[in-house]
Formats: sequence, C-alpha cells, structure tokens
Amino acid sequence: MIKVKGFAKAKQLLTRKDLLESFAASPQIATQIKQTFGKELSLQQVVDLIINEVRNKGDKALFDYTKKLDGAELDSLEVSRQEVTAAYDEVDKKLIPALELAAERIRSFHLACGHKAGVIPIDRYLGQQICPLNRVGLYVPGGTAAYPSTVLMMAIPAKVAGVKEIIMVSPPGKDGNIPAPTLVAAGIAEVNHIFKVGGAQAIAALAFGTESIPKVDKICGPGNIFVTLAKKMVYGTVAIDGLEGPSELVLVADEAADTVLCAADLLAQAEHDPLASVILITTSSELANRVDREIEIQLRKLKRRSIARQAIDRGIAVSVHGIDEAIELVNLFAPEHLSLMVSDASSLVSRIHNAGCIFVGENSPVVLGDYVAGPSHVLPTGGSARFSSPLGVADFLKVSNIVALDKATMQELSQSAIVIAEAEGLDAHAQAVALRVIASKAKQSQPFS
Repeated sequence: MIKVKGFAKAKQLLTRKDLLESFAASPQIATQIKQTFGKELSLQQVVDLIINEVRNKGDKALFDYTKKLDGAELDSLEVSRQEVTAAYDEVDKKLIPALELAAERIRSFHLACGHKAGVIPIDRYLGQQICPLNRVGLYVPGGTAAYPSTVLMMAIPAKVAGVKEIIMVSPPGKDGNIPAPTLVAAGIAEVNHIFKVGGAQAIAALAFGTESIPKVDKICGPGNIFVTLAKKMVYGTVAIDGLEGPSELVLVADEAADTVLCAADLLAQAEHDPLASVILITTSSELANRVDREIEIQLRKLKRRSIARQAIDRGIAVSVHGIDEAIELVNLFAPEHLSLMVSDASSLVSRIHNAGCIFVGENSPVVLGDYVAGPSHVLPTGGSARFSSPLGVADFLKVSNIVALDKATMQELSQSAIVIAEAEGLDAHAQAVALRVIASKAKQSQPFS
C-alpha cells in the first residue's frame, strides 16, 4: 500500500479522477478493444456501436456479441425453467439454506424500512400516490466470479416494492451457461425471466427491447466500465439506479484495532477487482506498518491473489494525527463501504455524512454486509455517496402527487395564482383560473329547479 503521512497530502490523493478517465488511460483496455473490433476505438465509440447495433438488429446483435465478447455460441437467449431447477442439483447443498437465510434477512430489512405502495394523504385536498414500477431490469455481473448475492440484493427489494415483472440479465461463460449459484439465487428471489447476455449489449436490450428481451422501466445493478457507460448513455430512455464502479473500502482504525482483521477486511474488497479502492486511515503509523506486513502474509494464500495484489498496490495507508482528521477524510472520499475499527465506534456514526454503508466495530465486517446482514450491498461508489443512497425499495417505486381541491379552496387560492401567472407573462394560465372562478360563482347563483 502507498504510505501517506500528512493531512494535506492525504486530501490531495483522496480527490479521485473520474472512473472513465482511469479506464480510458489503460493500455490494456485499448489493446482489447483493437483486438475485438479490429481498429482503435474510444470507450464511448465502442458502447455507441454496440447500442446502435442492438437497437437496429435486436436479438441477432445479442447472439453476435455474446459469441464475440463472451466466447459463447447460444441457441437461446432465455434461461429455461428447467435450467433453473437443474441448478439446484448442481450447487453445494449448503449454499441453498445460506442463500435462503440471506434472502429472509434482506426481505425483513426492506419490509422494516417502511417504503410501500399506496395513497398517502397530506391533508383533506393533497396527497401522494405511490406505485411500483411495472418492469425492471437487473444486471448481475459475471465473468471472473459468480454473484448470487447480488441477485438477492436487487430482486428482493424490487419484490417488496411490488414490481410486477423482474427481468435479469447476466453474461454466460464460454459454455453458454450462467453459473448455477446465480440461477439458484434467481429462483429464491422469484425473478420472472433470465437472459444469457451481458455487457453494454445487455443494457441496450433492456433499454430499447428486442424480440426476446422486453423493454424495462429501470435498469439496476453494477458492472464493468462498458456496462456503466452504457447505463449512462441510455439514461432518459429508461431510469437507472446509478453508475456503480469498482468496490471501495475505507477502514478507519486506531492503535487498538486487530491487525489481522484489518488486513483481512482490506483484502476481501481488493479481491473484487484490480481497480478496487482500499484505503486504511489510522491514528497509528505503527498499526499501518503491521497491517502492511499482515497483508503480505494473507495475500499469499488467496486464490485471487493476482487481482487482489493489483488493488492493494494501488491502495493507500494514511496516518493522521487524530480521529477528527480521519472523519474529515472519510467525508471527503465518500466511500461505498466504511469500516470503523476504533474504540467507541458507535459514537462516530453521527459524524459520518458521506458513506454508502457504515460498519461499526470489528463484529460488523463488510463481508457480512456483502451477504447476509440485510441491507443491500448495491451502494453508491466514486464519491456519489455525497448525494446518492443504497439500493432499496424506494428505487422501485414512483410517486404521483394528488391535488383534489374543493370549490372554496380553489376560489381562495385563485387570486394568488392569477397574480403569479401574470408576473410570468402566461395569460392563458391566468385565464384558466379566472374563468373557473367565474363559472363557480355562476353555479352558486343558480336556483335549484
């Protein structure tokens, strides 16, 4: 990890570049693009090309890109019910009850949050009607790992919200199949349709629809840079949850923190992605040194050590003078995950304003949040925790305001509305109110027949 001393230097390093810039500058990405498409293209051009082909050619483009990009030649895009059923026999039998436990905790958490469809009266004349979205698309990453937990973290709050139809997309392996654990999770979460398609082409299919994949109202879920950029480009045609990037962890520790646990938690997020951000902020430079040494010991035992190594080498260990400086750096960085491995950690929570999820004390590791704690692990990244929230039931609901005034209230408010309309130069607005007042007075003066 990069060792940093001094608050000012830490602030400089923790002011991050845009995720897209990091990828665009990668020679490895440029080489892959040229090999795949036969010419040099920017990330924007690649995603533009894919989206346009899916819009124009529908399923044919999806079959072609799945073969070209994923190395899988498919007979059908949709996963059959028989394939989902068969997946239950393929997985480790201990996985099914573990996923069911996770599902129940996730469901209980989101039910307890209280967001639900219905009509909320504000007073006698005003209110809100809250309705679930009709159809949503969930992107579940694949490729280097299977993510059944991500299925549960998105599909269950959508179900709690009352979404009528949940469409899931996920890239297949070279064998043309989505990993069995992912399919089992989709079965537990009662996903309606599953399609073997990933990347920007999956996002385009969900946004515009193809012969097989229906157009959705909102797309949710994390993915690689091509997925993220595609979500950005189709926003407006459909809603999106956010632009999620690689995993992030800021771990704040004092001199009493457990060295082994600190190293383990940092490595757990580092193994997600070479571009994962793992940051240790500590009031003890000696602890930083011990954690660094412990990381090297644990790293040698990991199956994904080559991925974790790249993230750890980019990681930062910051020594600060006190907890106040640590908190300021946390709020500046606005991490996806924040772990407080300090004495009296709970007392610091109210001072944290920018974080996707706060893990309080050594008994609340981020990994439990990844799987079974209850809150969704789909969280804002890239500093967007300054203005965004974790994925939840509210993401799958929409609001219509209700105005149902009686005659007396309409007349009472009309003159102010006319004055404002005239100030804005909108005489048709003023007239629509004035005529209504005249009509209501005329009706009042008419005798009953």
